[in-house]
Amino acid sequence: MAAGPLVGGLLDGLPPEAVLTDPDVTASYANDMASFCPAGAPAVVVLPRTVEQVQHVMRTATALRVPVVPQGARTGLSGAANATDGCIVLSLTRMDAILEINPVDRVAVVEPGVVNATLSRAVGEHGLYYPPDPSSWETCTIGGNIGTASGGLCCVKYGVTAEYVLGLDVVLADGRLMSTGRRTAKGVAGYDLTRLFVGSEGSLGVVVRATLALRPKPPEQLVLAAEFASGAAACDAVCRIMAGGHVPSLLELMDRTTVKAVNEMTRMGLPESTEALLLAAFDTTDPAADLTALGALCEAAGATQVVPAEDAAESELLLQARRLALVALEAVKGTTMIDDVCVPRSRLGELIDGVERIAEKHRLTIGVVAHAGDGNTHPTVCFDAQDPDESRRARESFDEIMALGLELGGTITGEHGVGVLKKEWLAREIGPVGMEMQRAVKQVFDPLNLLNPGKLF
Repeated sequence: MAAGPLVGGLLDGLPPEAVLTDPDVTASYANDMASFCPAGAPAVVVLPRTVEQVQHVMRTATALRVPVVPQGARTGLSGAANATDGCIVLSLTRMDAILEINPVDRVAVVEPGVVNATLSRAVGEHGLYYPPDPSSWETCTIGGNIGTASGGLCCVKYGVTAEYVLGLDVVLADGRLMSTGRRTAKGVAGYDLTRLFVGSEGSLGVVVRATLALRPKPPEQLVLAAEFASGAAACDAVCRIMAGGHVPSLLELMDRTTVKAVNEMTRMGLPESTEALLLAAFDTTDPAADLTALGALCEAAGATQVVPAEDAAESELLLQARRLALVALEAVKGTTMIDDVCVPRSRLGELIDGVERIAEKHRLTIGVVAHAGDGNTHPTVCFDAQDPDESRRARESFDEIMALGLELGGTITGEHGVGVLKKEWLAREIGPVGMEMQRAVKQVFDPLNLLNPGKLF
């Protein structure tokens, strides 16, 4: 498709500043943060500000049969936002208005370009709380969170993005606008199309507005750090905590490799003598008492040291160390492949032991950080992208970790999505009948295969 008719058609309904054609500029929108994911050269990048402008983009794309790749902040880790050759990149970052915060209905209505942290702070001023908090919450957008069904540090108590999306306004492939869901506390009318769009990675429609559930703002949480002489002991502590009926607001694990990387980058002074560091938090009315009970369980599982934070400031320092883990691991070799395998909590120790064996086999540094409370691990392969042999070994180890996750009854992705990176693994996980049904759903919503083609399957 020649750029002339495409750009001209887009400019019929968009202001000139919303249509970017400079190849040096459009190239900067070509990919997200995933490694080993091919990206094409977009023909044009469009930055709409209104629903009507998004509709115009999709009508133009349909008329000219041009693929469209929706994008948020491009902090994703699966290649789901990567451009294809000759596509329209539809960047939704300028649609960033918080349209409503309603303390009575406990909902927020937002555009897709609203940054997660911006929403969280805004609702906090009303005594409310939006729980989903991915590690990239200071930069990632709500639209991107919805597209990838993202999680975060608080999932063990509060759940993932899908549990907070009540309704959506979606522009379909042909430009029609559809509303799904509700803003009421309950509602079961018809098929749950809202959940269908959450996690669809922009392959079924373009989310232009979201109605999100909010909760009352909880008390300030306190954090506890527990050191263990082995990953198995730390995972045993996780099992004891969950079996004991405790509901921490956070239960995170960092292995020795990760702790060392964070220390080298931040000089925080985390205990490098530990083989596994477990961070737990409570946001209850008496978090100190809850942490005492949890600390006793950690000691029973073999913790060598248990240190509760004394105040919110010390708690935040520990959480910052966890949020910086992936950035710190990237600094080890310059490039990372971040896996996203989720297993039943009872198999968490087996996964961590298996990752250690895979790292030794391939002579690689693999740090493990995990949302341990829900079994979602992020084994992070550190490698030199300029070394072909090391890159090959990195990719092989990544695949072996995913295979291990499936063997343990888990899933290939807990929150990062499939994108380009895990297409073949999706087929392995859900099987041929599942793939047939997935493709059938795609055909209903996008019969011309214009929306984010080449992703998922």
